[in-house]
Amino acid sequence: MMWKKYLKKREAETFKEQGNAYYAKKDYNEAYNYYTKAIDACPNNASYYGNRAATLMMLGKFREALGDAQQSVRLDDTFVRGHLREGKCHLSLGNAMAASRCFQRVLELDHTNPQAQQELKNASAVLEYERIAEIDFEKRDFRKVVFCMDRALEFAPACHRFKILKAECLALLGRYPEAQSVASDILRMDSTNADALYVRGLCLYYEDCIEKAVQFFIQALRMAPDHEKACLACRNAKALKAKKEDGNKAFKEGNYKLAYELYTEALGIDPNNIKTNAKLYCNRGTVNSKLRKLEDAIDDCTNAIKLDDTYIKAYLRRAQCYMDTEQYEDAVRDYEKVYQTEKTKEHKQFLKNAQVELKKSKRKDYYKILGVDKNASEDEIKKAYRKRALMHHPDRHSGASAEIQKEEEKKFKEVGEAFTILSDPKKKARYDSGQDLEEDGMNMADFDANNIFKAFFGGPGGFSFEASGPGNFFFQFG
Repeated sequence: MMWKKYLKKREAETFKEQGNAYYAKKDYNEAYNYYTKAIDACPNNASYYGNRAATLMMLGKFREALGDAQQSVRLDDTFVRGHLREGKCHLSLGNAMAASRCFQRVLELDHTNPQAQQELKNASAVLEYERIAEIDFEKRDFRKVVFCMDRALEFAPACHRFKILKAECLALLGRYPEAQSVASDILRMDSTNADALYVRGLCLYYEDCIEKAVQFFIQALRMAPDHEKACLACRNAKALKAKKEDGNKAFKEGNYKLAYELYTEALGIDPNNIKTNAKLYCNRGTVNSKLRKLEDAIDDCTNAIKLDDTYIKAYLRRAQCYMDTEQYEDAVRDYEKVYQTEKTKEHKQFLKNAQVELKKSKRKDYYKILGVDKNASEDEIKKAYRKRALMHHPDRHSGASAEIQKEEEKKFKEVGEAFTILSDPKKKARYDSGQDLEEDGMNMADFDANNIFKAFFGGPGGFSFEASGPGNFFFQFG
């Protein structure tokens, strides 16, 4: 019996030495196989479990390594390397408190152990990063949380909890591809990880792929029915989808008031969903433009752009509202942004139209001077001229102050200019198209308003201004 035991021990030592040789060559899979053979031959040897734990750690299998390290110290509580490896596994998996206890045990056995001293500091650093991250998450300082988790993961590379928190914060920061990548890596190792499924859903939810997001939230809740974040996100996603669809339906049916109310309710569901809310603001802006609440429509489109500055539809809607409210410089700025992003013929034409209107707006508005609409008939233009010319004629204001006389004379001249242009079909067409009239040989500076007035009213003697009391005049026609 003793002989058999001796042979088994010799065999186990041989397996261990072979394992050591493979370990030295960094062939960790073969080293693992031989350490396993050693354990099978002699299952009560602490160093064999310790060696296999070291091999599993090199293979990145910290959870399995932890089991072997724990078994090694159960067999021999004075096994320093066993405690070190157990602590290192705990730390790599993100359990810094358990790791600290292991390193403290090493220091009880070996007061000056430099590795234990350093690893104890590392464990303390991880605990501090966790503490700061928790506070910053509550403050919604997600960048700081990502920073803390990156630092913690340098010491705890296998900690799913830290990776998930980082991924969640990346999603909340709008860095969806990075967040998806972290969550996908975890799901490759553990397809049932509810936190990773939740983060995948969160990314889709924030990218306005709400239907797909709901599927991931439901899957996460199947794995962990009490997952509060997945439950809340699922509820918000379903409510947001329903409200948005109801708003779209009301809009298509022409019920703009109801559409406005539904989009407003949808905007109150989740302020963190930037992309969906940008679309909701733009949709509500469209509703406001239909209701002719153009300034409100501009505000909604501006809010949409603040949330998503690449949202072309919001720029186009706002630019049209700027055109409708004659804010041409703002319209040109928006159309320029659109054309720089998407150089289509349609966008080029929008920009050109806005530039023409801007140019026209900087000239005198002859329609406004005469007080007529841009579609006024020839007859309406004549009537308007008659009324305004008589109103501002210098003779009518001969008794006024020099300042008033000067102002009325200026208005009289402008009325004549306006009539000259708008009563001539060719000049009117050039003016309406935004052409520079002075470039076409019309020098308005040399214009004589009196000649137009005389021609219109039939020349000298055709009328006279007579006073009928202080400040009052009547017109007598010959």
